[in-house]
Amino acid sequence: MTQVDERDDQAVLRFIERFSSVFTESGMPRMPARVFVALLATDSGEMTAAELADVLRVSPAAISGAVRYLTQIGLVSRERETGTRRDLYRVLDDLWYEALFRRDEMLRRMTGPLKEGVSALGVETPAGKRIAETLMFFEFFHAELPKMLKRWREYRDERLAP
Repeated sequence: MTQVDERDDQAVLRFIERFSSVFTESGMPRMPARVFVALLATDSGEMTAAELADVLRVSPAAISGAVRYLTQIGLVSRERETGTRRDLYRVLDDLWYEALFRRDEMLRRMTGPLKEGVSALGVETPAGKRIAETLMFFEFFHAELPKMLKRWREYRDERLAP
């Protein structure tokens, strides 16, 4: 009997519900949060819609909308299962690095409109100062993130090295 066979399905489901509630409280819709955590919690990191529906005890239609959301925000990929017509949903390799990298790109794209906002509102107005501080934060984050991600990979590699 393997470790996987010895898992308590109810304990795993409780974990999925508890951890997904953290994502929900942070703004992610409930079903995508549950699907995301279910994928994280499976050894392979991948499942079909039917498998996800079975684990989460929901309809396949609920899974469809959830994975659409997760693929749009870049946390899950959709692939065709070899030899079948079924889609396979997979959490991305190096998930958190990729998620932060994509978020950084979104923040970088905000700098142009933010500069326009500072100009339109006036740098001396309360709103202009707020927008200018937002712009400074995004510029700082954009400059620091590559260094932080490099340190993360070094940290990870040190701890995962054989």
